[in-house]
Amino acid sequence: MIRAMAVGDIKLKDWLAFYKRNLSIFVSRIDNWDSCFYNRHFQSGFDIAVVISLTMVLIVMVGSLIGMSLPFIFRKMRLDPATASAPLITSVADIVGVLIYFSIASWYLDL
Repeated sequence: MIRAMAVGDIKLKDWLAFYKRNLSIFVSRIDNWDSCFYNRHFQSGFDIAVVISLTMVLIVMVGSLIGMSLPFIFRKMRLDPATASAPLITSVADIVGVLIYFSIASWYLDL
């Protein structure tokens, strides 16, 4: 993303198209969906499975959004987009991921 911005292949107006493409790449499939819910080895296995599944899907989508958006945000602020490199993106995505997980868990499990 950063290299494409640097050489002029990507503009800010292309952001939505690239985000849609990244979401279409993310495909998840759970085999034997029914067995996840009816074969309970742990108490509240179904509830935990729902929380983890929702969290994983949202974290991948938000992580993709963050990874694509930070270089554009930095360029808009007239900063070098390369400074929005892997450590910064990973740190922001991890913090947001933990917040997403705890938010979904507290909402779904009524904590």
